[in-house]
Amino acid sequence: MLNLSTTTHPTLYLLPPKTLFSDPPSKPFNTHSSLTLKTHSSPPKPHLFHSNPSGSLPRRPNPFAVRAFSGEGLQSVLEAASVLTAIIVVHEGGHFAAAAVQGIHVSRFAIGFGPVLARFVSNNVEYSLRAFPLGGFVGFPDNDPDSNIPPDDTDLLKNRPILDRLIVISAGVVANIVFAYLIIFVQVVSVGLPVQEPFPGVLVPEVRASSAAARDGLLPGDSNDGTGRIGVQLSPNLKISKVKPQNLAVAAVYASKEFWGLTLNVLDSLKQTFLNFSQSVGKVSGPVAIIAVGAEVARSSSDGLFQFAAILNINLAIINLLPLPALDGGSMALLIVEAVRGGRKLPQEVEQRIMSSGIMLVILLGLFLIVRDTLNLDFIKEIL
Repeated sequence: MLNLSTTTHPTLYLLPPKTLFSDPPSKPFNTHSSLTLKTHSSPPKPHLFHSNPSGSLPRRPNPFAVRAFSGEGLQSVLEAASVLTAIIVVHEGGHFAAAAVQGIHVSRFAIGFGPVLARFVSNNVEYSLRAFPLGGFVGFPDNDPDSNIPPDDTDLLKNRPILDRLIVISAGVVANIVFAYLIIFVQVVSVGLPVQEPFPGVLVPEVRASSAAARDGLLPGDSNDGTGRIGVQLSPNLKISKVKPQNLAVAAVYASKEFWGLTLNVLDSLKQTFLNFSQSVGKVSGPVAIIAVGAEVARSSSDGLFQFAAILNINLAIINLLPLPALDGGSMALLIVEAVRGGRKLPQEVEQRIMSSGIMLVILLGLFLIVRDTLNLDFIKEIL
């Protein structure tokens, strides 16, 4: 998000439904391929996939089941919150770095919106932590009446050529994309990617007591011939292991395919969100629910936390490219309009109204999601 003195372009964090942990798990190299239960005459070749390395099918975490008052729960919440904060810092750091490299004046760097909780000033830039964790912004003194910088200063963002401004506006999205790839690369190199090797038949993880299957002598771990029996749960007969690349070049290939697979997954989720907006709008998540999901993931496995962080980065990058007021995509749209008009900007009052209305909607939506998701947390329900 950018801030030309008082005009803001918020970085908003919304998690579309089924972006994370869509059932069933899919391959990292082709996330549109779902895991199906089939009985094979001969074992197929193993392949990489997004999954829980424990060997069992991953359950979609309940985003509101946070054990906030246990030591384990608090640690996982802090881990998830740290991931989200890092993603915000990276996004805003992209804007900040792109401006600094070009010698463009910057006045503010903020994490969150609203009242300031803490701040310090360094090299004429105010760094602050704010009350509402809805994203962040980088501020520019272009229209600041208290600034002592002349309005015609060529190092003000508004006075730079369209390309220079486009670089600054798009740098946040680029930073998140690069960060997502690096996260996946670190996962590949450090812990490896899970590999599933399917075997003939299916497994029986549970047999209901007094069921026909139990009376027939079936036990958990049986049913390898693929025959269904009444009273049992079935799961794929898989062996789960991890594969590490032989060298950094192979790691880069693995990470690239995994990154592309996750990106397709996020794009498909966003598409489904917009195509079925009336049904999915109630499932859109704000920062509280995102942290709750991340806490559940952190508690289950470190692999999941890597995926969680990568997906959030990709999700944020794509959402901020939407041509909506107050998002980076909205600012890019205004630059396109300016270019089409032969370099003539829209009147400042018009741009201010467009961005201000977008900011208000974003803040109201964010606050609504925070309140709703907080009230839906399990331990809050117990208190109430």
